[in-house]
Amino acid sequence: MPTNINETDDRMDLTTLNLNPLNLLIFPDWNQPEESIYLDLELIIRSLVTHPDRNFITILIDASETLEKSDLDANLILSAIVMNLFMEEDLDTSCEPEIILLENLTQSQWLDVLPQIQYRIKLNAENHQAIADSKTDKIPVVEVEQLSEITLDSQVLVLREFGNQLYHQGRYAAAIKHYQRFLVSQIGDVEIYFNLSQCFRNLNKIEEAIAILESGIRHHPTAGKLHFEIIKICQQSGRTQEAISSAEKATQILPDEYVFQLLKYLTLPIVYNTSDEIQFYRKRYVRELETLIQQTSLKTPQDQINALRGFCSFTNFYLAYQAHNVVEDQSKYANLVHQVMAANYPQWVQARSMPPLLENGKIRVGYISSYLHSYSGTLWLTGWLRYADTTQLEIYCYYTGNEPDLITEQFRQYSTEFRHIPHNLEAVCQQIIDDKLHILVFPEIGMDAPTIQIAALRLAPVQCSAWGHPVTSGLPTIDYFISSELMEPENARSHYSETLIKLPNIGVAYPKPIVGELTQSRSDFDLREDAVIYLCCQAPFKYLPQYDFILAEIARRVPQAQFIFPRGELLRERLKRAFAAVNLDSEDYCLFRSISTRQDYIAINFLSDVFLDTFTWSGGNTSLEAIACNLPIVTCPGEFMRGLHAYSFLKMLGVTDTIAQNEAEYIEIAVKLGLDSEWRRNVAERMSQRQDNLFDDRVCVRALEVFYQEVVRERLKQLTVDS
Repeated sequence: MPTNINETDDRMDLTTLNLNPLNLLIFPDWNQPEESIYLDLELIIRSLVTHPDRNFITILIDASETLEKSDLDANLILSAIVMNLFMEEDLDTSCEPEIILLENLTQSQWLDVLPQIQYRIKLNAENHQAIADSKTDKIPVVEVEQLSEITLDSQVLVLREFGNQLYHQGRYAAAIKHYQRFLVSQIGDVEIYFNLSQCFRNLNKIEEAIAILESGIRHHPTAGKLHFEIIKICQQSGRTQEAISSAEKATQILPDEYVFQLLKYLTLPIVYNTSDEIQFYRKRYVRELETLIQQTSLKTPQDQINALRGFCSFTNFYLAYQAHNVVEDQSKYANLVHQVMAANYPQWVQARSMPPLLENGKIRVGYISSYLHSYSGTLWLTGWLRYADTTQLEIYCYYTGNEPDLITEQFRQYSTEFRHIPHNLEAVCQQIIDDKLHILVFPEIGMDAPTIQIAALRLAPVQCSAWGHPVTSGLPTIDYFISSELMEPENARSHYSETLIKLPNIGVAYPKPIVGELTQSRSDFDLREDAVIYLCCQAPFKYLPQYDFILAEIARRVPQAQFIFPRGELLRERLKRAFAAVNLDSEDYCLFRSISTRQDYIAINFLSDVFLDTFTWSGGNTSLEAIACNLPIVTCPGEFMRGLHAYSFLKMLGVTDTIAQNEAEYIEIAVKLGLDSEWRRNVAERMSQRQDNLFDDRVCVRALEVFYQEVVRERLKQLTVDS
C-alpha cells in the first residue's frame, strides 16, 4: 500500500523514504476524471509488478492537488489498483510495488529528493505546474512503454551505493537484497563482501556470513580484511578449529601480515565443550607461544612494523578464562609485546625520572583507556575521580576510544585535563610524555589491543594497572597492580608480575546504579508467571563445562525453574548434554534472550528470583546491578581475584548466607532460594537495607591517594640520594 510523505520540516529526511536504486517519479493531473487517472496509474503499476527488477523500484507520485479535492483520494485509488491487479494476475504479496505519495513538498524538500530520482514517467495528462514548481526538468523522461527497458544492469553502481546506505542505517535485510543483486552482474570490491558479511552476522546468519567472506576471498585472495573477519566470526561462533585453519591459510597467502601469525598460534576458544578441551588448548597455547616467540623477527625495520601492526589487532583476552594462574604465560606474551614496542619506539621504553612536584605540591595522575564511556571495565573509575582530593592531585584523563556518552562527560568533568585522542597511539603517547605525569594508571589492560601496546611502553615514572580487567598484565613496564583487600586470597602475590597493592574493601568507589522502578511484567519477556527465574547473565566465556551439571541439578530439584541467559546462545548445546544426563530437556528450562536495552536488562533483574554467579570468574558490574535491584546472589569464591567479586560485595554488604564454600553448597543455596520464597524475601530485604555499606565507598579512595603520595615521595627521595 502507498506511503504518504507530507513533510512539515523544511528539509527531507531521506532515511524515512523506502527508496530504491530505481526511483521513478510521476505527476498525475488529478483534475482528470477518476476513471482516466485510474487507467493511467494502473498501466504504470501493472508494468512495475511484472518488471524483473520490481524489488528494486520505487514509484513516487506527486499528490499535492488531492489535498484540495475532497471527492478524490489517491490512497484509495492506488489501493484499489493494487488489489485488482493481484486478484487478476494471482500475484504473490512480495510483488507489491513500493509506492510513495508526495504531498505538498517545499522547494527545499524537492531539492533533497530529486538527486535520488532516475527517471520521470510521462503521462497522457500531467500536472505541468507541479513539474515546473518542482524543477524536475533535468530528470530523464521515459514513456510508460519503455519501463520494461529500464533495468538495473544500467544502474549497477547505484545498487552498491544503496546497499552501503542501508548497511550504515542498520537496515541489514534490505542491504543484503541490494548487495546480492549487485553481485549478480558484477564482482564486488572488498568492502561489499565485508559489509554483506556484517549484514548476515547482525541477523545471526553465521553460515551465510562465512560463505560470502569465502566468496570474497576467492575474488580477492590477498584481502587481509576478509581473512581476518572470517577468523573472527569462526572463533566467536564457537568454531575454533575452523578459525585456526583459516588463520593458517591466511599466513600462507599473506606471510608478512603478522596478525595472522598471532591468530594461527594463539587463537583460543570462547567456550569449551569439555574440561579435557580446556587442557588441550592450554597446552597448545604454551607450546605455540614458544614457537611464535622463536619465529618472530625484529631484525629489519619492516619486520618491526609488521609485528607492530599485528599487535594492533590482537589480544590474548581469553587466556585467563581457562581458570589457572596465568602469570607465567601472560608474562611471556607481554614480554613479546614489549620487545615489539621497544623495537619500534626505543625512545619510549627507557626509565623515566620522577618530575618535581608543582609549586602547589600536587601530584599529576593520568588515567588512560579506550573505554572512558559507559563500559563495565571503567565505569567504577568515575568514583576514584569523583571523590579525588584535588588539593593534592591533578587528574589527567586520556580517552583513546571514540564512543563518547554521558559517562564520558563525567570523566571530563572530574578531570583537571581531559584529552580525547581517538585511535592515535603515537599522538596519545607524546601527549602523556608532554604532560610530565608522576603516575599513569591503566584502569584495564588486556581488553583493547592498542591499550596493551601503550602499556608496554614507559610513559611515566610509575605505571599501574587496576582491576577493570582483573588479570596481571605481565608487562615489565607496569609497576603496580591496584586491587582490593576483600578480593585477594592469601597467596595473591604469586598471581601478579606487578607489585600488588590492596586497597580497603572492594577497592573502588562504585557509583550506586540507577535502576528506577519496574514498569514491565514477565509476560513482556515471555517468562512464566509461576516460574522460579534464575538469572544467568555472564558472558558465555565465563561458563566452564565442568559446572554445567549444577544448573541441571537445580532444575531437577526446582521443577518450576527457568534459567534466563541474555547472552548465552553459545552454551545451548553444552547445556542440552548436561540436562540430558539427569533425564531433563534443557529447552524446557533454559531461555536464551537477546536483551537490547539497559532498561530491559534492569527489568529482568527485578523480575528474576535468584542471580546465579559463575565459578572461577565472578560477575563484577552484573553483580553490583543485581544488588541494586535487591536480587539475591548465589556465589562461590574462586581461587583468584577474578573469582571473588560477588563474594567481596556480599561480605561488604554483610549478607553472607548465600555465599557457598563448594559446588554442593552452591546447589543447596540456589535450591533453597528457589523453593523458600520467605527466605528469599528476607535476603532481598537485608540487601536493600545495607546498600550504603557497598556503594560510593570513599575509604578506598583515601587509601589510593596515600599510596600515590608515598610512591612519589619515595621516588623523589631516591632521586635526591642518587644525585
